[in-house]
Amino acid sequence: MSTLPCHVDVLIVGGGPVGGALALNLASTGRSVAVVEARQRPANDARALAVAHASRLALEAVDAWPAAAATPIHTVHVSQQQAFGRVKLSDSDLGLPALGYVLPYAALAEAIHARLSDGAGPHYLNGTTVSRVQSLAGYAVATLERDGGSHMLTAGLVVLAEGGKLLGAAGIAQDEHDYRQLALVAEVRTDQPHQGIAYERFAHDGPIAMLPKGDNYAVVWTRPADDPLDAVHLPDEAFLVQLQARMGDRAGRLLAVSARAAFPLRLKWAAAHQARRIAVVGNAAQTLHPVAGQGFNLGLRDALALARLVRATPAAQLGDAAMLARYASLRKADSLATVGFTDGLIRLFGVDSAPLRQLRAAGLLTLDNCKPLRRGFAQRMVFGTA
Repeated sequence: MSTLPCHVDVLIVGGGPVGGALALNLASTGRSVAVVEARQRPANDARALAVAHASRLALEAVDAWPAAAATPIHTVHVSQQQAFGRVKLSDSDLGLPALGYVLPYAALAEAIHARLSDGAGPHYLNGTTVSRVQSLAGYAVATLERDGGSHMLTAGLVVLAEGGKLLGAAGIAQDEHDYRQLALVAEVRTDQPHQGIAYERFAHDGPIAMLPKGDNYAVVWTRPADDPLDAVHLPDEAFLVQLQARMGDRAGRLLAVSARAAFPLRLKWAAAHQARRIAVVGNAAQTLHPVAGQGFNLGLRDALALARLVRATPAAQLGDAAMLARYASLRKADSLATVGFTDGLIRLFGVDSAPLRQLRAAGLLTLDNCKPLRRGFAQRMVFGTA
């Protein structure tokens, strides 16, 4: 735990994977950086992340890639229930060793925590919260709470890497759409090796992702909020029967399932990526439906774009209006495209009718049979929108 400084060039609120990666990226810039994180250490989070290959490269660059915990995705197989047509995206289309990786969130959070704790980089103020940020003409003033006391810290730029009340206090509205759905998460064992294939199956009552994780699959099954199956609490055998009926035999016979959990799904997006002396990245900027596995990757691209801009900006101009306008401009296209694509998938496949199934099938076949189109789509999923 670092001692509390009085002034830094950049203050990052949130020391999770996105905020932490931003701080580590800035460690070699000569800027003074502080990371404020409410937890003393990462929580035991059971979620799995879909990490694009481009994100892996960014994490390797700051020595925060937990290679032993990552399972590569070589192929993504996309299909829909009760209709023909499918798309197979392959790492060979892009000449990459993998399209992406499945990584336990806890493993990445622990790797970030370990790098921030080594004392060689930014001030790491874990066990600390920010109760207020006041933006002035020449700097911002943050009120930090730790060990029962308050501390004032000034910064040229404050980066919000977590949502919450600070967004509203900064004058940044946050829009929200409730999908009225739950994400059911579990691990499933099958009777055949996954061979690095990830499945995205648009079933009639909600999309299912089966992602290779170790020797098993991490499952993310989107269910209605008023789930008629109550799939979270089904006996294991009944759960596997229901999942098998929607997946077919493409991943093999389902043999066993772990304990299950579910959480509500909402789309949240900040009305702006910046305010006076404040930049917004990661989940503070947008929280996506998990259907396309783009949430973490989009947030990390926010952080990388901001890091490049901080490197290119003289210290005296950090956090000024011109710099923040440039950041917002840089992130606009990628954010809108990724949010729109993810939300569009849910809406496109959310209507279960025979004519729409046939139209979607035709689209999948077209994408699968047109290599330039398929390659462009895969590249967009891996690298985002420039």
